[in-house]
Amino acid sequence: MESERSQRMGNACIPLKRIAYFLCLLSALLLTEGKKPAKPKCPAVCTCTKDNALCENARSIPRTVPPDVISLLFTSNSFDMISDDAFIGLPHLEYLFIENNNIKSISRHTFRGLKSLIHLSLANNNLQTLPKDIFKGLDSLTNVDLRGNSFNCDCKLKWLVEWLGHTNATVEDIYCEGPPEYKKRKINSLSSKDFDCIITEFAKSQDLPYQSLSIDTFSYMNDEYVVIAQPFTGKCIFLEWDHVEKTFRNYDNITGTSTVVCKPIVIETQLYVIVAQLFGGSHIYKRDSFANKFIKIQDIEILKIRKPNDIETFKIENNWYFVVADSSKAGFTTIYKWNGNGFYSHQSLHAWYRDTDVEYLEIARTPQALRTPHLILSSSSQRPVIYQWNKATQLFINQTDIPNMEDVYAVKHFSVKGDVYICLTRFIGDSKVMKWGGSSFQDIQRMPSRGSMVFQPLQINNYQYAILGSDYSFTQVYNWDAEKAKFVKFQELNVQAPRSFTRVSINKRNFLFASSFKGNTQIYKHVIVDLSA
Repeated sequence: MESERSQRMGNACIPLKRIAYFLCLLSALLLTEGKKPAKPKCPAVCTCTKDNALCENARSIPRTVPPDVISLLFTSNSFDMISDDAFIGLPHLEYLFIENNNIKSISRHTFRGLKSLIHLSLANNNLQTLPKDIFKGLDSLTNVDLRGNSFNCDCKLKWLVEWLGHTNATVEDIYCEGPPEYKKRKINSLSSKDFDCIITEFAKSQDLPYQSLSIDTFSYMNDEYVVIAQPFTGKCIFLEWDHVEKTFRNYDNITGTSTVVCKPIVIETQLYVIVAQLFGGSHIYKRDSFANKFIKIQDIEILKIRKPNDIETFKIENNWYFVVADSSKAGFTTIYKWNGNGFYSHQSLHAWYRDTDVEYLEIARTPQALRTPHLILSSSSQRPVIYQWNKATQLFINQTDIPNMEDVYAVKHFSVKGDVYICLTRFIGDSKVMKWGGSSFQDIQRMPSRGSMVFQPLQINNYQYAILGSDYSFTQVYNWDAEKAKFVKFQELNVQAPRSFTRVSINKRNFLFASSFKGNTQIYKHVIVDLSA
């Protein structure tokens, strides 16, 4: 009986245990349900239905828009910018209208994550530009409305023009409000060629702690080198490129006295350096590759070259020459010719004219004629004189001068589309740019100059520059404007008493070396900037 009673009591406990189990399970479920995040409620500034939301008079984009919304409209709101990820958490959004607001700027990643977006409208706002790639990732986009904005069609909007050219989305016609030349132009009709967005500049790269006069660059044994004449230490300093540190470093030097020009010339595979000095005579050195040093091989006749001021090297009919402009009262500007063993005096151009500069160039008498070698001598005592090479006599003959150009310190030439131009430097008065017209040089441009000792044209890639130095003010860099066919002001450089500007190209890097008679020698890097990037 006792065991039977116990069995009945045990059977009676089974329902109680089950009830307790279900009560525990229900409690757990209720607790779990309580921990689930509540669905975002419709923001106070919006009116929401199951699929749509309309937001007005908001100060910013609300972060609590229901995640299942398909269509979202913002109108008559007071915020003027939209930040990144403004619509994050709306994976089902297909239609987004941000219209009739005062929006001035939108961040690049504003619409990130809206992979279902089909229609986007930014109509009737105050947008002047849009960040590049703002539509990136919107792969479902089929319609875009940007009407009613004040777009400034500059380089920052070039990407939009390119995007309009290849997008499959339908985009309503939009128009430029600026700049003036594009005002009321249809943006949809523009092309990337309508934008000139590549600019350049010379950025300071390195300072060399010494004064200098002339700077030259040369290639030797598959490497590029720079040689700098230091007048006060009397040295020719040779620099090479440090491929690790990405700077120029000392390579070697030639020690002399009052060095004014260190002119390299490579004949076949041999390097020679003509060292012009104010005192102690001028000399020619040879690079001895076995001894790994420079060896003096020749003296330049001191009776002719008393006060050298400039040296030019050139090649005519496979013969190498160099010419020294002598600025002394009793000196001779003289041409020297290589004879296989050394350089010997070939021709003295004229005496006692105190020549300050000599420039070698090739010009033709008619467009159909072949260009022939010429020399232009600048002098403090006469107008620049033009000499022409005579093939029969193998000498330069005095041809003419450049009229109305007294007190020219130096002449340097350059070419644009086959036309030959010269830059004439004057210490007092206007420096000039002139163009060869077939029989004479003709004025095309004047540059006010005061204290100028160098007006150097130089070309870097497709950019033609002219750099006008000054002892009393900033150096002016000019850039050639192809449409105007003249130079326009481009940049100012702060160089103390500049004497030369030289382009040096190393491993596709372009540098500008600026010599200074009173301060440090400066190195600038030529930088290309894409304003549309």
